[in-house]
Amino acid sequence: MKPHTLSVLVLNRPGVLSRVSGLFTRRGFNIESLAVGTCEEPDLSRITIVVIGDDAQVEQVIKQLNKLIDIVKVSDITENETVDRELALIKVTAEAGSSRAEVMQIADIFRAQIVDVGSKSVVLEVTGGSSKIDALENLLRQYGVKELVRTGKISMLRGVKTVKPSK
Repeated sequence: MKPHTLSVLVLNRPGVLSRVSGLFTRRGFNIESLAVGTCEEPDLSRITIVVIGDDAQVEQVIKQLNKLIDIVKVSDITENETVDRELALIKVTAEAGSSRAEVMQIADIFRAQIVDVGSKSVVLEVTGGSSKIDALENLLRQYGVKELVRTGKISMLRGVKTVKPSK
């Protein structure tokens, strides 16, 4: 069992995301992360799904996805060279003084941006791979993470290769 990253190109219509996520529910899969948005073609959207399973299970899910209406193309890009990113907002307890300065230094090391400062907290914005965000989150836990939100992974093939419609 390992994480698989699926790139799913779909028609940009109401209900498509519900049908896609419903398929995973019916198959008993937990979606680790899901990100969706319009792409280079205005009538299409790209869904990036990270799911954990063995190769045979994921292959079966791909076959089932391809049978759904409004699905243009499904690709398992797990074994390909990709550029992956995730965005996180992290609210950390940081009152004025040394703890705030330490949090700001950690943010600088991770190239995180401070996007809000309150009297008792700061909000950091960080982008990067999942391991970078995990490492930053773990370091900030000692100061008190009050709130955390992550987008989920988005992924694109490196180089000139693209995941295009198979029409």
